[in-house]
Amino acid sequence: MKVIAVYSIKGGVGKTSSAVNLAHMAAIGGHKTLVWDLDPQGASSYYFRIKPKIKGGSKDLIAGKRELDDLIKGTDYANLDLLPADFSFRNLDLVLDASKKPTRQLKKRLKPLADEYDFIFLDCPPNISLLSEAVFEAADLLLSPIIPTTLSLRTLDQLSDFVHEHELHDLNVVPFFSMVDRRKKMHRDIMVSLVTKYPNILTTSVPYASDIERMGLERMPLGGFTKNSPSLKAYQQLWQEVLLRLE
Repeated sequence: MKVIAVYSIKGGVGKTSSAVNLAHMAAIGGHKTLVWDLDPQGASSYYFRIKPKIKGGSKDLIAGKRELDDLIKGTDYANLDLLPADFSFRNLDLVLDASKKPTRQLKKRLKPLADEYDFIFLDCPPNISLLSEAVFEAADLLLSPIIPTTLSLRTLDQLSDFVHEHELHDLNVVPFFSMVDRRKKMHRDIMVSLVTKYPNILTTSVPYASDIERMGLERMPLGGFTKNSPSLKAYQQLWQEVLLRLE
């Protein structure tokens, strides 16, 4: 089982759309896949048409009073399940802080699922918090979407500084370009410069496109309503790169 966290300090950079589409790609490839929607806004849950509600909330979940396996819902897609969000997840930092070894709690809860899933995707809320540190501990790969803009680049630098300062040597942070508009010179220039600064960045970029925005209307991954769009092809290529990095 591999745990892939889709994470950025900054919001609005395509985390949820990337988590949903990459998980769908994994499932299409025959891999048993789970998406855990950790964001209290419940966007992944919305895309999969599943109501964001977990009875007992985050406290019982982290305390181990409820097993993750009991909370998992099937989606409309083969090999693809969802652990839906709950608005109580807004208090996850407090719940983790009250537990022993808080940064290890997510990894501990995920461990029993190792025989059931090949891939688990964590759709993470934006910020750096105790929950983020628990995600860093649990993830085999931390995918960080980056829009080619100054503010988005700044958050990648902040993440890199945090990883360095806290000596998270085992954390595999892999950025990729998201919401790219190649008509903009600034986007093109930043992409060139960032490859030099972060040579481990994935080569595939996800475009800024209307069909990705349409996911919110259709409430499904791209592959559910389009079969031949540039955005879908980008995610297919991105997933192949992710698989290579995991190997």
